[in-house]
Amino acid sequence: MAPASRTVSTAAIGMLVALAAGTPACAQDLAGKAALCDVCHGEQVAARAIVMQQKTQRPVQFEITAPTRDAVHAWIKQDGLRSEDFLFPSRIHDSPHLGTRQYARILEGWIEELGLDTGAYGTHSIRRTKATLIYRRTKNLRAVQLLLGHTKLESTVHYLGIEVDDALEIAEQTEV
Repeated sequence: MAPASRTVSTAAIGMLVALAAGTPACAQDLAGKAALCDVCHGEQVAARAIVMQQKTQRPVQFEITAPTRDAVHAWIKQDGLRSEDFLFPSRIHDSPHLGTRQYARILEGWIEELGLDTGAYGTHSIRRTKATLIYRRTKNLRAVQLLLGHTKLESTVHYLGIEVDDALEIAEQTEV
């Protein structure tokens, strides 16, 4: 594994934010468990990857956009990462990978620097962004449920903040 003394660079956190924003996968699952072998096939960064969702212990597939693949590739080259290395090494000596709290604190600092409300933006709002956009465009709850790795459709409805009016609108537009 990567040496514990490494620091997490701004580029690495930026890449994690890009990965988190581009997929409904949890940032904690990406930060805490993503090894290079999870996102690469040889020297190529994959267009899709799978992480095991910590909360449900179910695999969740996600896409890696072209700009994010380029950033991941540059990060790998810059830091000389090997396939067994964690993509996001920890700044703490006792942990080989970036922790959820470390990521949240770094992200909170960025949000403050941008002058945004830290109560309104965070790791979870990043996860919710793509799922919400997909739902708004397609109204396909089942697709969003799969992308989020939710076991219950009710969880997805609650997560997206879908109201009764939204459900009725969808029902009215659906012919049987």
